[in-house]
Amino acid sequence: MKCIQCGTDNKLKDRTDNQGRCKNCHHPFVFEPTSMTAIRFTDPFFAKAIVDISANHTLFFTPKQFFYLIDKRLRTKNQAPLGWLVIFVSVCSFFVFGYLAIPAIILAIFFNEMRSINRSYSQRKKIAKILRVLGIITLVAGIIFSLAINSFDSFVLSVTIGMLTIYLSSRELLQPTNNAQKLTISDSQFQGWLTSWIQVNNRINKILPPPQEESTPITINPDVTAYSFDRLVVCDNAAVAQMLIANNFHFENNCAILSITGYPQNIFDTTMQMLRRNPDLKVYALHDCSAKGMNLLNHLRTSPKWFKDSDITIIDVGLLPRQILAASRSMFIQASPESTEAAKQLSPEVRSSLSAEELAWLESGNFVELESFSPQKLIQILNRGIINSRTLDNDDSSLILVGDYGNSMYVVESFG
Repeated sequence: MKCIQCGTDNKLKDRTDNQGRCKNCHHPFVFEPTSMTAIRFTDPFFAKAIVDISANHTLFFTPKQFFYLIDKRLRTKNQAPLGWLVIFVSVCSFFVFGYLAIPAIILAIFFNEMRSINRSYSQRKKIAKILRVLGIITLVAGIIFSLAINSFDSFVLSVTIGMLTIYLSSRELLQPTNNAQKLTISDSQFQGWLTSWIQVNNRINKILPPPQEESTPITINPDVTAYSFDRLVVCDNAAVAQMLIANNFHFENNCAILSITGYPQNIFDTTMQMLRRNPDLKVYALHDCSAKGMNLLNHLRTSPKWFKDSDITIIDVGLLPRQILAASRSMFIQASPESTEAAKQLSPEVRSSLSAEELAWLESGNFVELESFSPQKLIQILNRGIINSRTLDNDDSSLILVGDYGNSMYVVESFG
């Protein structure tokens, strides 16, 4: 394991002889993979994750964003071999009948792709359909070929490979709405690693503390409050709002940033007064793909605290179930009973804006959090949404008019 301080490679004997320190600079190692049980990683692994999540120490990030990145990389790093049943049969067929090895190995490759965490929901379904067809072909062709050469062993192997493939692909296809994944690590594990890292290597400069509620209003220069903003970004999560503000998104885009809970509370009222002065204001709703997130636009449009009885343009740049179901890349989908219950309580106005498939997805308890994306990715997506909103009246616009509020509510059809 290389020392993150001086780059010296330390073998296990070196680390043991020096009481867990580098043999060259004596910097302590935080993690010792040989003493870790189910999940193993090194100091360079953790250090690189910090560099990557912060875009080489240039962007602030939330603890949960870092948690998601660590979990994803450990999931990939410690992923058990998928498709092992088919692979086992492939190896057996190679030694018994070489001519069955090729179709079996092809099926094993397809099965691995179908179950891969790097494949999206829609991609896995397409691969499952292909795999089922290949399983049927293997079964039928194998039986015919076995009868032609009068081989019982070949018959057994063909039926085993074909039926196993058909069963596994059909099982994948019978799960149309709930495709939730499980986290590899727990929050307590992550917090323990984070604490140990900071104790040895000092604080992580770009990681943000939990957002604090500052209820005492601050005094803002009247020369500043005389102006307004062209745009407002409203987040359903105070931590995401804090991350955008910390990375100066508001300065670079001439926009205010607030959370639906009013964060930052000490300037909320003043900011809203400034915003209401601009009749051409555009509001961007950034939210998780969850029942709570789906309600964000409706809340903005109907709450007296926000924009009730106003024709302000509101654009949904958040995550929608349809985007996840049609995504070309994997998003980390979770599920919980609380999410199921919240989805069932959605108002008729919100439910009418969702398809039957989207409602079924939400009512299965599924959700995707914005913090599962890196700061850099979220900023890119939000920037793209703002750029696209400049062409609302253009036929080439990626924004779709929705709702029953006149020409004032739009959604982005793709996320990132």
